[in-house]
Parts: sequence; structure tokens; C-alpha cells
Amino acid sequence: MSAAAQTKTDVLLETRDLVKHFPVENSDDMVRAVDGVSFHLTKGETLGLVGESGCGKSTVGRCLLRLIEPTSGEVVFEGRSIVGLSHGEMQKLRREMQIIFQDPYASLNPRMSIRSIVSEPLKIHSIGSSTDQKKRVGDLLEKVGLDPKYADRYPHEFSGGQRQRIGIARALALNPKLIICDEPVSALDVSVQAQVVNLLQELQDEFGLAYLFISHGLAVVEHISDRVAVMYLGKIVEICDAAELYADPLHPYTQALLSAIPVPDPKQKRERIVLKGDVPTPINPPSGCRFRTRCPIAIEECAKVVPELREIKPNHFAACVRVDGYDNAPAMTQRRPYDRTRKPRMAAAATAGKDTAGRAAADVRGRNSWQHLYRTRPCFR
Repeated sequence: MSAAAQTKTDVLLETRDLVKHFPVENSDDMVRAVDGVSFHLTKGETLGLVGESGCGKSTVGRCLLRLIEPTSGEVVFEGRSIVGLSHGEMQKLRREMQIIFQDPYASLNPRMSIRSIVSEPLKIHSIGSSTDQKKRVGDLLEKVGLDPKYADRYPHEFSGGQRQRIGIARALALNPKLIICDEPVSALDVSVQAQVVNLLQELQDEFGLAYLFISHGLAVVEHISDRVAVMYLGKIVEICDAAELYADPLHPYTQALLSAIPVPDPKQKRERIVLKGDVPTPINPPSGCRFRTRCPIAIEECAKVVPELREIKPNHFAACVRVDGYDNAPAMTQRRPYDRTRKPRMAAAATAGKDTAGRAAADVRGRNSWQHLYRTRPCFR
């Protein structure tokens, strides 16, 4: 199969110059929440989307599902542009695209039983008889680790972790191909976070799901993601394989983010990069590079040039004119399908020579058991 044919077959979702601006009440100003985001997601892949609170991560996820309408740009799902589809066409398409919300307490209707919540997508799409739906609910609850006997209980009778499992069961009800995970573990205790992340990985391996995993928890994203995209003030500034990003970040903002991750060794010290100043307002972002007002290596050119994502190294894209090789690097125009057989975390860790034994051993255990994660990651304690 040719590379072009393989790319067309494997790419599940693609965004091109996605923009979402929100009007400011009683003003002509606009909040530039998302400003020209482009990336692709292949079948069975997990793409992590990280950044500070307010950088536009959740807005991107909701625009992909058209829960909020994009201002401009294109969203292509399985080769079909979904921007401009009618309500009826989108309802049919949402059988293939679902979302897990951030707050397990607010995303479940307190007046509905668990059976009604999980079976609601089946009823909306008229799938199966009532008997079939009842059986499907039991199977889904069992799949996410809950007793089917709990189906007639109500959300207030469950813990936060159990509620998020119910939300996952609801997202799985229609057998989707893509699930937007909008900070699904940020409201949970750290030990429960690891269990839910492990569950998501098991379900992905079983059903071949693709995830867009939105989070500001860098350790969680490293654990679950195949590739990671870093956002700052409405733009993606770096995107590459997860192991490559954590071993050798190129953009100064990514370097600052990763320097904040605790090292699981009290004798080892990591040099913390402390950014000065506050995040600029998205109503009036800085000219040129949006990170320049806080960047420790900014130069005069950074205020004049809007950097585009360029392929500095194979499959490693960054948007910074100060990165070595940026001037001669090609722009991000070609899509490369993700090959799940090449185990990028192990390969990149071995190449970089950083924590090779630990990462390789974790991969041998099957994408890291949550028990191993709990023992080795301080942020999960």
C-alpha cells in the first residue's frame, strides 16, 4: 500500500486551522480561545493535549464534536468534513464520536437511574428493544468494573471514581470509534485516577478506540498517550511522540512545563524553569509568538514573526524560531499515520538513554499497570 493510501485509511480525525472566538458582551472584542489549531488522530491512537488552564484545550474537544460551533476551520472525520452538517446528520455521526466529561458529579442527571443514564444513547438512536437495552447496560457496567445490580441506583449513591466509570460506560454504549476524554480524572483522588486511566487503556486495546486525552496532568498524559500536543494561548506549540517529548522537549514552554514534574528520587534535583509574568489575555494576545512575553530566550524577531509548526526532527514538530534547525525545517503539511506496533515510548527512551530500564520494564508489563505507576510516580501518591 502506498504511503498516501495508508494515510487516508488510517487517519480517523483531522483538524485544519480550527478557530473558535467568543464575543465579549457589550464590546467589539473577541476572546480568541482557539486560533488556528491543526492536528490529526489515527485509528487506535491516544493523542494527549496539554497546557495551562484556559489555553483552549476543552474548547478544541467540544468543537470537534460540534457541541460548540467553530468560528472557522475544518474538522474531517473519516474523510468527511463535519462542519456544516445538519443537526440530523450530526446526530447520526455522534454514534461514532463520544465524550467523557471532566466532572463526574455534574455530568450525570441526579434524577435518572444508572440504567436510564447508560441506556439513553441507545434510546435516542433507537437501538434494540427494551430487553436488549437492559442487557447492554448490564454488560457495559460489568465491562467498566461495576456490578450490574447497581443499575437501578442513582448517581448520589456512588463515589467519584464510580461515577466516572458510569460516564465511561455511557460513552461506550454506541460502540464509538473516537472518545474525547475532557480531563476525565482531574476531579478524582490520585489512586482512583490511576485505576480509571488503566481502565481506559484496557478498553482501548479491546475495542480499538481512539482517544483525544485532554489534561493538565503531565504524568497522566505521559502514561496514557502515544503522541502529545502542547497548547499555549489557543495555539499548538509542539507535537510529537510522548517519549520523545518527555525526553527531549524543544519548545521553551514545553521545557518549562516538564521541569515542574517531580523526580521520584529525593537525591536527584531537577532545575526548575520558572516563567515570569502572567498568561496574557486571549482577548488581546501578544504579536508574533504568543509565548514571547514570558519566554526566557525571546529576541526581537519573536515579536514580528508568528511561528508555524515545523518538523525539526522526524515526527517532532515545534513552533519556535529559536529552536536549532527551525529555519530550514519543513512546515507541518504531511500527515504520518501512527503505527501501534513500533512502541514509540520504548524506542525514544532507549535512544535518549534516559530511564530506559524503567520505561522498558513498564512497557513489558503491558502499558504500565496502575500499581507500578503508583509506586514510581510521586504525583500518584
